[in-house]
Amino acid sequence: MIGTGYVGLTTGACLASLGHHVVCADADSQKVQRLRRAEVDILEPGLPDLVRDTVATGHLEFTQDTAAAVADADVVFLCLPTPMGAGGAADLAAVETVAGEIRTVLPQGSVVVNKSTVPVGTAQRVADLLGRPDVTVVSNPEFLREGRAVHDFLHPDRIVIGAADREAGQRVADLYGTLDAPVVLTDAASAELAKYAANFFLAMKLSFANNLATLCEHFGADIGDVTDGIGHDPRIGPAFLRPGPGWGGSCLPKDTHALLTICQEAGVDFPLLRATIETNVEHQYRLVERIVAESAAADGSLHGVRLALLGLTFKAGTSDLRDSPALAIARLLKERGAELLAYDPALEGTRRPDLSDLLTVVDDPLEAAAGADACVVLTEWPQLRDLDWEAIAGRLATPTVHDFRNLLDPVRLERAGLRWYGVGRTPALAPRG
Repeated sequence: MIGTGYVGLTTGACLASLGHHVVCADADSQKVQRLRRAEVDILEPGLPDLVRDTVATGHLEFTQDTAAAVADADVVFLCLPTPMGAGGAADLAAVETVAGEIRTVLPQGSVVVNKSTVPVGTAQRVADLLGRPDVTVVSNPEFLREGRAVHDFLHPDRIVIGAADREAGQRVADLYGTLDAPVVLTDAASAELAKYAANFFLAMKLSFANNLATLCEHFGADIGDVTDGIGHDPRIGPAFLRPGPGWGGSCLPKDTHALLTICQEAGVDFPLLRATIETNVEHQYRLVERIVAESAAADGSLHGVRLALLGLTFKAGTSDLRDSPALAIARLLKERGAELLAYDPALEGTRRPDLSDLLTVVDDPLEAAAGADACVVLTEWPQLRDLDWEAIAGRLATPTVHDFRNLLDPVRLERAGLRWYGVGRTPALAPRG
């Protein structure tokens, strides 16, 4: 297992828990030492215990020596970062570098698995870089949700494997043999495209829900009831129909842009994909304008306006800030001149990031609220519901809460003396859980 990020570490620990002997390689020597002590840096429920248990049994090992990790391997997983590069294309530098490093040490007959999310054609690209006819490259995209990664690995709804050599594909499928899930065994290009298509579809549903919420506000309809009314249709389903501050995270933004680049390079026009991305950006501007309309100074700016942001991670259950919609909103507010204080339960103490160029992170929501002109809820942390809202109301300079996750109970906030503004809803309507 080359790479110990969310995907690599979760995949390695979970495969070890299934009884396989897994060696995880990472270039960061200090990280390797921490992992050997079962110290997991990322916030992922169940993962620290799984690492500790599999290290204790000897099924899971960590090394900085990639060549040593590969030398005796039957299957080598590439779990490497593929961030958004120039023009939106996926940056394959890490994948290509590692392919060059391992090509001469791969055992004869071994299988190399692209676990990272990569553009269509990458399996063939890696095979060309390896230059090893005796080694097969297989695509096995991950479908892990941050905050539920261990659960998703051990209880998958499908396992997708793409290989030109069906026997090699089956070897990879056999690694998951004890898991109860359908296996889609296909060619590499289809497997690679399936991953991008899945994330694009989820992003599209979220953009749809956010636009629908705006329509609900115009007509006085309730977004919760509307999505409930359509979500029971099995052709639509209820998932990813909750409005919010836009979609983000480590996957959806980079994968939708990468797919758009793929389409452009292939000469395939995909207006729905472009609209999905553009709608997300426009929605965030629209939410910021709501705050401006409520709190702006006489000159129409937010200069002199102080805002308390509750939640910075891109979703609850993770400490990941990558492409967080909360930070996108914060940047737009900062550009309008606002002073920003923020609280997030995942970023307390030593996990606090350096965001000093944008905002000040504090460990107490009451400190964030002190003297603020409004609270803005940006991440759906359940513990935010249970805050002492009476105390927060007493700290705010203006008793206003913009709940961009429809997380809070507007009736309770009204009793606390606060004005509540949701997304696609009116203050008189009860919250949707």
